[in-house]
Amino acid sequence: MKKIFNKNVLIAITVLISMCLLYWGIEYLKGINLFKPSNFYYVKFEKVDGLVQSAPVTINGFQVGQVREINYDYGTNQISVMLSMDKDLKIPIGTTAQIESSLTGTATMALQLSDSKAYYKVGDEIKSAPKQGIMDMVTGDVMPQINSILPRVDSIMGNVNALVANPALHTSISRLDAITIELAKSSQELTRLMNGLNRNIPGVMSNVSSITGNLNMASDNINELSGGLKTIPIDSTVNKLNATITNLQTLSNKLNDNNSSLGLLLNDKSLYNNANQAITSLDSLFVDIKKNPKRYINVKVF
Repeated sequence: MKKIFNKNVLIAITVLISMCLLYWGIEYLKGINLFKPSNFYYVKFEKVDGLVQSAPVTINGFQVGQVREINYDYGTNQISVMLSMDKDLKIPIGTTAQIESSLTGTATMALQLSDSKAYYKVGDEIKSAPKQGIMDMVTGDVMPQINSILPRVDSIMGNVNALVANPALHTSISRLDAITIELAKSSQELTRLMNGLNRNIPGVMSNVSSITGNLNMASDNINELSGGLKTIPIDSTVNKLNATITNLQTLSNKLNDNNSSLGLLLNDKSLYNNANQAITSLDSLFVDIKKNPKRYINVKVF
């Protein structure tokens, strides 16, 4: 036993174990799990730009395996890619494999599953689909739209050039400059006006406060007046006023009645004429008395 497990044998076993662990570690860092059971399939491409070992293999964006090896087939001048797939995955016949590149330059292997009920056997070759890069997508989808837009762009540029060459545009720009200057002046005036308003607002507010106080005083006076009006005996005053109006109406009726004394005095024309004649006679008498007083006054001296 001592001869079998001598120092050199132990060193050799240790080196072998270390190399196995190193290999397993390197493969693990690459994303390859040597202890996970998997099935192997092959795909051949003419170009594998960006595809590297341990690149993910996806179905509808979900990773179901990875690229295990990439080798160049000198007989067919094609590149053979070995895929390590999950043990439980069954790949239908007619499935295609396509390399998809991202904007960062990394590539993945995408499988497009078919609807067939027959499946590939382990080690079979899966049919490859042409790689469609970003430029191919741009050329196929975007370029036709760009070609349809170019004539419109040419006509638009022609209209823009004609507009720029029009002298009216320069005149309009000059007018816009003048309008801008006027707007700046108006803005300055508005700023001055606002500053003035800001200075006058305290005085205006004090006036408003005084007016509000006066209105409050007027409201109090109105309330007092209303209270005084409530204490006035309006009913008795109205009754007295109605009685006075009735008496005036009665007096007016008597004055208009020709059978009453007041009515006769106011409405009898003969009485008015006789009174007028009597006044005239008295006036003549007074005049004659002034002229001939001795005729009517006799003064005797004893």
